[in-house]
Amino acid sequence: MKTEQNLKLGIWLMVASAVVFALQDGISRHLGGAYNVYMVVMIRFWVFAAFVIALAARSPGGIRSATRTRFPLQQIARGVILVAEVCAMVLAFVNLGLIQSHAVFACYPLLVAALSGPVLGEKVGWRRWTAIAIGFAGVLIILEPGFAVFSPWALIPFVSAFMFAIYGLLTRFVARKDPASVSFFWTGVIGAIAMTPVGLWHWQAMLPSDWLWMGALCCTAIIGHWLLIKAYAVAEASAVQPFAYLQLMFIALLGVFLFGETLRPNVAIGACVVVAAGLFTLWRQRIKAVEPPQI
Repeated sequence: MKTEQNLKLGIWLMVASAVVFALQDGISRHLGGAYNVYMVVMIRFWVFAAFVIALAARSPGGIRSATRTRFPLQQIARGVILVAEVCAMVLAFVNLGLIQSHAVFACYPLLVAALSGPVLGEKVGWRRWTAIAIGFAGVLIILEPGFAVFSPWALIPFVSAFMFAIYGLLTRFVARKDPASVSFFWTGVIGAIAMTPVGLWHWQAMLPSDWLWMGALCCTAIIGHWLLIKAYAVAEASAVQPFAYLQLMFIALLGVFLFGETLRPNVAIGACVVVAAGLFTLWRQRIKAVEPPQI
């Protein structure tokens, strides 16, 4: 049973992961604006793959145990979908900006809730469907269709959120029989394999200073995932997940003060609506998890 101290630690770890992931996205925006996005993502996944391989090699059973999965096709799909989602999101950072991209991407928990029925066979009640509808109304407030010149790039973070939702649902599906260490291994290795041909095709020479930024990007990716795993290890996921939304605040600070972005009123209002709907959905999910099954 989780203790209060564990819950506090889990919250702080989740907040720390939000800070690190915000820094990661800021570095991705910088590198993606200077070099080809596919090359940047490829190098990031090379380091990620090396990390998970080294981690597996030191674990009981070694690499052979890490590759042993009951769902090879689903694990491959997870890795490919995640690397495609990362590419889409970095493209959105470069062409749309950090703030608006993350404001739209924040709807992914709503997509998870909406898709959990057809994908996992879970029941989604009317309260959560109402929250989902309100959340998507928030996305429309952010995008302002019909009130401004609509940019096709505005759809990219939504597509990215959809892919991340599918990735999350597949992760929950394979977790029924595969341990987290196996899923972590397959994510890194498959992502690197899938991205290598595309990234090498778009290879560009990098400045020595930007190789330092690339190293920082890889370190933030590893540290962020480590903090996230530790947060879920010491506290219930449903209890700490809402604090992941703090990444939006950190992203807004980076966007405004480092990249000269503007936090437009419609984006702020829409993001608040999306986050509120997402928090309600997470709360309902937690309530349903502790409710006794009806006979």
